[in-house]
Amino acid sequence: MALLVTPGRWGDAPQLIEVLDRIRVPRPLGGRPRTRPGHVSGDKAYSSRRNRRYLRRRRIRHTIPEPKDQRANRRRRGSAGGRPAGFDRDHHRRRNEVERTINRLKNSRAVATRYDKRAHVFHDTVTAAAIRLWLRP
Repeated sequence: MALLVTPGRWGDAPQLIEVLDRIRVPRPLGGRPRTRPGHVSGDKAYSSRRNRRYLRRRRIRHTIPEPKDQRANRRRRGSAGGRPAGFDRDHHRRRNEVERTINRLKNSRAVATRYDKRAHVFHDTVTAAAIRLWLRP
């Protein structure tokens, strides 16, 4: 799991690359941790050219729906518009698990109201709430 704390008015989608760069999955038998997830899912907000290019370059499979305006622009350009983005409905349906986890994190009053003034303290508060969720049976 990777966590990035940003100011409240910043959007999620521009932070995708920085969050993916923070992922470290330890290997059970030791060795260098994995830094590339098997699959990434997101909503239409994550469908930017920059995010898709990054995911393709790192060979990370992804399920991100393409907004109607991007689809129309690609069709209007014809063969120069590129091929349509792949989309897997089954993977996209599981995206709500992340949304539900975020809502469960916000059940913690300190996370929901953000009483902490400094980002590193809030980061630790969210980390403690996530550990509490992880350890709960």
